[in-house]
Amino acid sequence: MRENPSGDIAGQETETFDRLYRQYATDVLRVCYFYLGDRQKAEDVCQDVFVKLITTHPVLQPDKEKAWLLKVALNRCRDLWRSAWVKRVVLGSPVFELIPAPDEFSRREDEEQVMRAVNALPADFKEVVLLHYYQGFGIEEISEMLNVPMGTVSSRLSRARKKMEAQLKGDE
Repeated sequence: MRENPSGDIAGQETETFDRLYRQYATDVLRVCYFYLGDRQKAEDVCQDVFVKLITTHPVLQPDKEKAWLLKVALNRCRDLWRSAWVKRVVLGSPVFELIPAPDEFSRREDEEQVMRAVNALPADFKEVVLLHYYQGFGIEEISEMLNVPMGTVSSRLSRARKKMEAQLKGDE
């Protein structure tokens, strides 16, 4: 924290950090968990994201805070994905703890199949699916977060849906 004789700036930074952590830590953790399929690694990435927030003091626009946090998280997940760790992990692990408790067995089975289909997607497709359908970001926002053209985001979403549909139908 930056020191200030009155303590105002340091106090404001702490309040901002606390607010952002309370608001977005769960979203960051979930995106990381879906991306990596490993709770411990997801928790590590989530911690890294908030450590980066507190150590770099980025200037965040009020309506872009979540986008910045998720962008940092996805970048860190990609780094782990490329590392030797991923080569030792079997992807597609169960994600039961993040799926709301279903009212009926068939619904739970459907949700599990969809999550397996999402986890089976290539990283680029998985990112846009998680950001669009799970986090509710629009194509333009995802384009800014990932630094890719809007057409690329739209194309990835379309191709991801087709791949998931084929997998869910048993074509793949």
